[in-house]
Amino acid sequence: MKKYNVGILGATGAVGREMLKVLEERKFPIRELKLFASERSVGKKMIYGGKEYKVELADFGAFRGLDFVLGAAANPVAKKFAKDIVDSGAVFIDNSSAFRMEEDVPLVVPEINPEDAFLHHGIIANPNCSTIITLVAIHAIQKLADIKALIASTYQATSGAGAEGPIELRKQMKSLLENGEISPQVFPYQIAENVIPHIGSFLGNGYTTEEMKMQNEGRKIMHLPDLKVTCTCVRVPVARSHSISVTILCDKPLEVEQVKQAISKEKGCRLYDDVSNKVYPMPIVTSDQDLVYVGRIRKDLIFENGIDLWCCGDQVRKGAATNAVQIAMILIGLNI
Repeated sequence: MKKYNVGILGATGAVGREMLKVLEERKFPIRELKLFASERSVGKKMIYGGKEYKVELADFGAFRGLDFVLGAAANPVAKKFAKDIVDSGAVFIDNSSAFRMEEDVPLVVPEINPEDAFLHHGIIANPNCSTIITLVAIHAIQKLADIKALIASTYQATSGAGAEGPIELRKQMKSLLENGEISPQVFPYQIAENVIPHIGSFLGNGYTTEEMKMQNEGRKIMHLPDLKVTCTCVRVPVARSHSISVTILCDKPLEVEQVKQAISKEKGCRLYDDVSNKVYPMPIVTSDQDLVYVGRIRKDLIFENGIDLWCCGDQVRKGAATNAVQIAMILIGLNI
């Protein structure tokens, strides 16, 4: 099997570390591995395949000779190095939001639109984590009927804000137990014993940038330019794994058992729906793995053509790192 030269931009962050883990788990055929980060991380040691690798400085010219660069850095870093990565001959699979809505950049969820990956001009964008989890959960329904609209509420884990999110949650929980002072740093308010209905920046329409991603990215990924989505994104005191409640409005009514059967056969999903035995998706059962768990499937009581469901998925893995690795796998002809 041909082997490839792979780099990770932002290797020392939570998503970068997870990318390294997923590459090893999935036995990606790597010939040479390069780990890039900012100056403060240069020289740090990371382990891959039992071998020690030193983190190198992310700089212009550093990407020469690579076939793939997996981006796990923030928007400014992705934008800074994108042209240099492409000019070096590598495919840049970027997890930031910097290029998602650019017309000539494919936005790919491998279970949904793998063919779009091959339309790239050097850059492929990884979608928003909640968008990935939601769309994987509802993709089977799209095969049964035309989806016209989504009504969604996301319950997003603290790790969605980066590695410092869960640390702040645990510190605040400890402070509450010890009657100590709480000074929020990562989140705008105390997150322990609280929920915060604010992720991203507020826009003129009253929605946040995070909430609009479900519609804007969903249209592009599903090839549904008229898809309508109303979404509320909430930060919850959970360490890992996002949860989403979604109502899917179709062009015709569907039966619950029909939907369950379709989801049970869908790639990337696990039907987890047995309410009589209290079986339904939760963050504690979906963390540190790649499947999107789907349950609480029922007919909507307001919309005749509506189906309601609840889904959970690990946003650091399937919502970020794994999705990027899967895109690279598609490009070299491996099954995801």
